[in-house]
Amino acid sequence: MSKLEAFILGIIQGLTEFLPISSTGHLFLGRMAFGLEEAGLFLDTMLHIGTLIAVLVVYQKELFHMIRHPFSKLSWILIIGTIPAVIVGFMFEDFFDSISKTGSTIGWEFIATGCIMYWADGVKNGYKKLEDISYTDAVVIGSFQAAAIFPALSRSGLTIAAGLFRKLDRETAAYFSFLLSTPAILGGIVLQGKEMLSGHIEAISFSSLVIGTVSAAVFGYFAIVTMVNFLKKHSLKIFSYYVWALGLLILILQYSGFM
Repeated sequence: MSKLEAFILGIIQGLTEFLPISSTGHLFLGRMAFGLEEAGLFLDTMLHIGTLIAVLVVYQKELFHMIRHPFSKLSWILIIGTIPAVIVGFMFEDFFDSISKTGSTIGWEFIATGCIMYWADGVKNGYKKLEDISYTDAVVIGSFQAAAIFPALSRSGLTIAAGLFRKLDRETAAYFSFLLSTPAILGGIVLQGKEMLSGHIEAISFSSLVIGTVSAAVFGYFAIVTMVNFLKKHSLKIFSYYVWALGLLILILQYSGFM
Protein backbone atom coordinates (compact mmCIF):
# COMPACT_ATOMS: atom_id res chain seq x y z
CA MET A 1 0.00 0.00 0.00
CA SER A 2 1.38 3.39 -1.00
CA LYS A 3 1.49 6.45 1.25
CA LEU A 4 -1.05 8.15 -1.02
CA GLU A 5 -3.49 5.25 -0.65
CA ALA A 6 -3.09 5.34 3.14
CA PHE A 7 -3.67 9.11 3.10
CA ILE A 8 -6.84 8.81 1.00
CA LEU A 9 -8.20 5.96 3.15
CA GLY A 10 -7.54 8.17 6.19
CA ILE A 11 -9.56 10.97 4.61
CA ILE A 12 -12.40 8.56 3.84
CA GLN A 13 -12.39 7.18 7.39
CA GLY A 14 -12.18 10.60 9.05
CA LEU A 15 -14.92 12.25 7.02
CA THR A 16 -17.38 9.38 6.68
CA GLU A 17 -17.14 8.27 10.33
CA PHE A 18 -18.95 11.48 11.28
CA LEU A 19 -20.74 12.56 8.11
CA PRO A 20 -23.93 10.46 7.94
CA ILE A 21 -22.89 8.43 4.90
CA SER A 22 -21.19 5.31 6.41
CA SER A 23 -17.46 4.96 6.94
CA THR A 24 -17.42 1.15 6.59
CA GLY A 25 -19.31 1.29 3.30
CA HIS A 26 -17.02 3.97 1.89
CA LEU A 27 -13.85 2.20 3.04
CA PHE A 28 -15.08 -0.92 1.28
CA LEU A 29 -15.51 1.11 -1.92
CA GLY A 30 -12.12 2.79 -1.40
CA ARG A 31 -10.36 -0.55 -1.11
CA MET A 32 -12.11 -1.75 -4.26
CA ALA A 33 -10.99 1.38 -6.12
CA PHE A 34 -7.36 0.70 -5.14
CA GLY A 35 -7.62 -3.01 -5.88
CA LEU A 36 -7.06 -3.93 -2.24
CA GLU A 37 -8.88 -6.90 -0.79
CA GLU A 38 -8.22 -5.57 2.67
CA ALA A 39 -6.73 -2.33 3.93
CA GLY A 40 -4.82 -4.43 6.46
CA LEU A 41 -6.08 -4.94 10.01
CA PHE A 42 -3.27 -2.85 11.49
CA LEU A 43 -4.02 0.11 9.23
CA ASP A 44 -7.76 -0.25 9.84
CA THR A 45 -7.09 -0.13 13.59
CA MET A 46 -4.88 2.93 13.24
CA LEU A 47 -7.52 4.70 11.14
CA HIS A 48 -10.00 4.13 13.95
CA ILE A 49 -7.47 5.42 16.46
CA GLY A 50 -7.24 8.54 14.30
CA THR A 51 -11.00 9.12 14.50
CA LEU A 52 -10.91 8.37 18.24
CA ILE A 53 -8.29 11.11 18.64
CA ALA A 54 -10.58 13.52 16.80
CA VAL A 55 -13.47 12.72 19.18
CA LEU A 56 -11.25 13.04 22.25
CA VAL A 57 -10.04 16.47 21.15
CA VAL A 58 -13.52 17.81 20.38
CA TYR A 59 -15.12 16.34 23.53
CA GLN A 60 -12.24 16.76 25.97
CA LYS A 61 -14.35 18.88 28.35
CA GLU A 62 -17.11 16.24 28.58
CA LEU A 63 -14.64 13.38 28.87
CA PHE A 64 -12.67 15.05 31.66
CA HIS A 65 -15.98 15.69 33.43
CA MET A 66 -16.82 11.97 33.25
CA ILE A 67 -13.36 11.01 34.52
CA ARG A 68 -13.80 13.31 37.51
CA HIS A 69 -17.44 12.25 38.00
CA PRO A 70 -17.65 8.61 36.81
CA PHE A 71 -21.21 8.16 38.13
CA SER A 72 -22.64 11.30 36.55
CA LYS A 73 -25.76 11.16 34.38
CA LEU A 74 -23.65 11.77 31.26
CA SER A 75 -21.55 8.70 32.04
CA TRP A 76 -24.64 6.56 32.55
CA ILE A 77 -26.40 7.61 29.35
CA LEU A 78 -23.24 6.81 27.37
CA ILE A 79 -22.98 3.39 29.03
CA ILE A 80 -26.68 2.65 28.49
CA GLY A 81 -26.50 3.90 24.89
CA THR A 82 -23.57 1.59 24.17
CA ILE A 83 -25.08 -1.62 25.59
CA PRO A 84 -27.34 -2.47 22.58
CA ALA A 85 -24.38 -2.38 20.15
CA VAL A 86 -22.30 -4.55 22.49
CA ILE A 87 -25.07 -7.17 22.71
CA VAL A 88 -25.73 -7.24 18.96
CA GLY A 89 -22.00 -7.23 18.15
CA PHE A 90 -21.24 -10.25 20.31
CA MET A 91 -24.33 -12.22 19.29
CA PHE A 92 -23.92 -11.75 15.53
CA GLU A 93 -20.17 -11.10 15.14
CA ASP A 94 -19.56 -13.84 12.56
CA PHE A 95 -22.59 -12.85 10.50
CA PHE A 96 -21.59 -9.19 10.30
CA ASP A 97 -17.98 -10.12 9.51
CA SER A 98 -19.11 -12.22 6.55
CA ILE A 99 -21.36 -9.56 4.97
CA SER A 100 -18.74 -6.84 5.58
CA LYS A 101 -16.18 -8.80 3.56
CA THR A 102 -18.45 -9.44 0.57
CA GLY A 103 -20.23 -6.08 0.45
CA SER A 104 -23.22 -7.85 -1.07
CA THR A 105 -25.77 -5.78 0.84
CA ILE A 106 -24.17 -2.33 0.92
CA GLY A 107 -26.28 -0.89 -1.91
CA TRP A 108 -29.51 -1.60 -0.03
CA GLU A 109 -27.96 -0.38 3.24
CA PHE A 110 -26.97 2.98 1.73
CA ILE A 111 -30.55 3.39 0.47
CA ALA A 112 -31.98 2.42 3.88
CA THR A 113 -29.73 4.99 5.57
CA GLY A 114 -31.07 7.68 3.25
CA CYS A 115 -34.68 6.70 3.94
CA ILE A 116 -34.23 6.83 7.73
CA MET A 117 -32.51 10.24 7.60
CA TYR A 118 -35.13 11.65 5.22
CA TRP A 119 -37.90 10.48 7.54
CA ALA A 120 -36.16 11.92 10.62
CA ASP A 121 -35.51 15.24 8.92
CA GLY A 122 -39.24 15.74 8.56
CA VAL A 123 -39.83 15.42 12.31
CA LYS A 124 -40.85 18.66 14.01
CA ASN A 125 -37.86 20.42 15.55
CA GLY A 126 -37.01 19.03 18.97
CA TYR A 127 -36.27 20.92 22.16
CA LYS A 128 -34.07 18.62 24.28
CA LYS A 129 -30.52 19.61 25.13
CA LEU A 130 -27.72 17.31 26.30
CA GLU A 131 -28.79 17.60 29.94
CA ASP A 132 -32.38 16.65 28.99
CA ILE A 133 -31.50 13.28 27.43
CA SER A 134 -33.26 10.52 29.36
CA TYR A 135 -32.19 6.92 29.87
CA THR A 136 -35.00 5.89 27.50
CA ASP A 137 -33.59 8.26 24.88
CA ALA A 138 -30.18 6.64 25.35
CA VAL A 139 -31.62 3.13 24.84
CA VAL A 140 -33.44 4.13 21.66
CA ILE A 141 -30.46 5.97 20.18
CA GLY A 142 -28.18 3.11 21.21
CA SER A 143 -30.47 0.61 19.50
CA PHE A 144 -30.18 2.56 16.25
CA GLN A 145 -26.40 2.50 16.73
CA ALA A 146 -26.59 -1.29 17.12
CA ALA A 147 -28.41 -1.56 13.78
CA ALA A 148 -25.54 0.35 12.17
CA ILE A 149 -23.28 -2.67 12.63
CA PHE A 150 -24.43 -3.48 9.08
CA PRO A 151 -21.55 -2.15 6.96
CA ALA A 152 -23.30 0.61 5.00
CA LEU A 153 -25.88 1.67 7.57
CA SER A 154 -24.35 4.93 8.77
CA ARG A 155 -23.77 4.94 12.53
CA SER A 156 -23.84 8.73 12.72
CA GLY A 157 -26.79 8.96 10.32
CA LEU A 158 -28.91 6.51 12.31
CA THR A 159 -28.02 7.92 15.74
CA ILE A 160 -28.67 11.50 14.63
CA ALA A 161 -32.00 10.35 13.17
CA ALA A 162 -32.85 8.56 16.42
CA GLY A 163 -32.03 11.72 18.36
CA LEU A 164 -34.42 13.70 16.17
CA PHE A 165 -37.13 11.06 16.68
CA ARG A 166 -36.61 11.45 20.45
CA LYS A 167 -37.10 15.25 20.23
CA LEU A 168 -33.46 16.29 20.66
CA ASP A 169 -32.79 19.58 18.93
CA ARG A 170 -30.75 19.22 15.77
CA GLU A 171 -27.43 20.40 17.20
CA THR A 172 -27.77 18.18 20.27
CA ALA A 173 -28.70 15.16 18.14
CA ALA A 174 -25.42 15.48 16.23
CA TYR A 175 -23.45 16.36 19.35
CA PHE A 176 -24.66 13.31 21.28
CA SER A 177 -24.25 11.04 18.26
CA PHE A 178 -20.55 11.85 18.04
CA LEU A 179 -20.04 11.64 21.81
CA LEU A 180 -21.69 8.20 21.76
CA SER A 181 -19.20 7.13 19.10
CA THR A 182 -16.36 7.25 21.66
CA PRO A 183 -17.05 3.89 23.38
CA ALA A 184 -18.10 2.36 20.04
CA ILE A 185 -14.83 3.28 18.33
CA LEU A 186 -12.81 2.31 21.40
CA GLY A 187 -14.55 -1.07 21.54
CA GLY A 188 -13.80 -1.68 17.86
CA ILE A 189 -10.13 -0.88 18.45
CA VAL A 190 -9.97 -3.33 21.37
CA LEU A 191 -11.55 -6.13 19.30
CA GLN A 192 -9.18 -5.47 16.39
CA GLY A 193 -6.27 -5.42 18.82
CA LYS A 194 -7.24 -8.86 20.11
CA GLU A 195 -7.38 -10.16 16.54
CA MET A 196 -3.93 -8.76 15.80
CA LEU A 197 -2.51 -10.45 18.90
CA SER A 198 -3.87 -13.71 17.48
CA GLY A 199 -1.61 -13.26 14.46
CA HIS A 200 -4.12 -11.76 11.99
CA ILE A 201 -1.94 -8.86 10.89
CA GLU A 202 -0.45 -7.70 7.62
CA ALA A 203 2.85 -5.92 7.04
CA ILE A 204 2.57 -2.20 6.25
CA SER A 205 5.16 0.55 6.41
CA PHE A 206 5.37 2.73 9.50
CA SER A 207 5.14 5.90 7.42
CA SER A 208 1.88 4.73 5.79
CA LEU A 209 0.42 3.98 9.22
CA VAL A 210 1.33 7.44 10.52
CA ILE A 211 -0.03 9.17 7.41
CA GLY A 212 -3.32 7.26 7.54
CA THR A 213 -3.77 7.89 11.27
CA VAL A 214 -3.02 11.62 11.10
CA SER A 215 -5.23 11.98 8.04
CA ALA A 216 -8.16 10.26 9.79
CA ALA A 217 -7.68 12.40 12.92
CA VAL A 218 -7.50 15.74 11.08
CA PHE A 219 -10.42 15.08 8.74
CA GLY A 220 -12.41 13.46 11.54
CA TYR A 221 -12.04 16.62 13.65
CA PHE A 222 -13.11 18.72 10.67
CA ALA A 223 -16.14 16.48 10.04
CA ILE A 224 -17.36 16.63 13.66
CA VAL A 225 -17.13 20.42 13.94
CA THR A 226 -18.62 20.95 10.49
CA MET A 227 -21.52 18.55 10.99
CA VAL A 228 -22.59 19.94 14.37
CA ASN A 229 -22.64 23.46 12.93
CA PHE A 230 -24.23 22.32 9.66
CA LEU A 231 -27.25 20.76 11.34
CA LYS A 232 -28.06 23.95 13.23
CA LYS A 233 -29.44 25.48 10.03
CA HIS A 234 -29.45 22.83 7.33
CA SER A 235 -31.27 19.64 6.40
CA LEU A 236 -30.15 16.01 6.50
CA LYS A 237 -31.85 15.48 3.15
CA ILE A 238 -28.75 16.37 1.12
CA PHE A 239 -27.04 13.33 2.64
CA SER A 240 -30.11 11.20 1.88
CA TYR A 241 -29.90 12.17 -1.79
CA TYR A 242 -26.19 11.28 -1.85
CA VAL A 243 -26.53 7.81 -0.28
CA TRP A 244 -29.60 7.05 -2.41
CA ALA A 245 -27.64 7.84 -5.58
CA LEU A 246 -24.62 5.88 -4.36
CA GLY A 247 -26.71 2.89 -3.28
CA LEU A 248 -28.58 2.81 -6.60
CA LEU A 249 -25.30 2.99 -8.54
CA ILE A 250 -23.87 0.10 -6.50
CA LEU A 251 -26.98 -2.03 -7.09
CA ILE A 252 -26.81 -1.37 -10.85
CA LEU A 253 -23.13 -2.35 -10.91
CA GLN A 254 -23.73 -5.45 -8.79
CA TYR A 255 -26.69 -6.73 -10.80
CA SER A 256 -24.92 -6.01 -14.11
CA GLY A 257 -21.88 -8.01 -12.95
CA PHE A 258 -19.41 -5.12 -12.83
CA MET A 259 -18.97 -5.28 -9.04
